Amino acid sequence: MVKEKKHRLDLGCYEGEIRASFTLCIQGRKQVFITSDIVKNFATILEDSAKKHSCVNWIYLFMPDHFHCVLHGTNSNANIWKSIVLFKQKTGYWFSKNMPATQWQKDFFDYVHRKETELQKHIFYILNNPVRAGIVNKWQDYRFKGALDFNLEDLG
Repeated sequence: MVKEKKHRLDLGCYEGEIRASFTLCIQGRKQVFITSDIVKNFATILEDSAKKHSCVNWIYLFMPDHFHCVLHGTNSNANIWKSIVLFKQKTGYWFSKNMPATQWQKDFFDYVHRKETELQKHIFYILNNPVRAGIVNKWQDYRFKGALDFNLEDLG
C-alpha cells in the first residue's frame, strides 16, 4: 500500500497576512473552463470563499483544464488555506451536480510568497499562461481572467 504524501507546509503557514499562489487542476486534464457561465459562477464562489476567510484576490485565471489564483490574508485571523479549500469544496459540489464526470485532482499546488517582489512575478506568470499555451498572443486578449480586489488594467 502506498502512503499518501502530506501537503508540504504546516497549515499554520497559511494563517494571517500571508500571500500565496495556488494552482488547481482538473482530473484527467479535462477541459471544462471554456464558457463564460462556468467561469463567472466559479469566480463568484472564489469571492465568497475569500471573503469568508478574510482574504483578497490579486488575480484569478481559468485555463481550460486548470485554475490559478493569488490570495492574500488581510488580517491576523485570515486563512488562505481555508479559503482555497472552501473554494475547491464548493466548486467540487457544483461539478457533482452539473458535470458529474468532472472533478478536481486530489491536492493542489501552492507557493507562499516570502518577498514583496514575488507578487508581480507571479501575477505575470499567471497572466501569460494562455500565451505560453498558444491560446492568445497577449494576455490582455484572454477572456477567463480577473481580479476580485484589484484592477488588472493597472498592470499595463
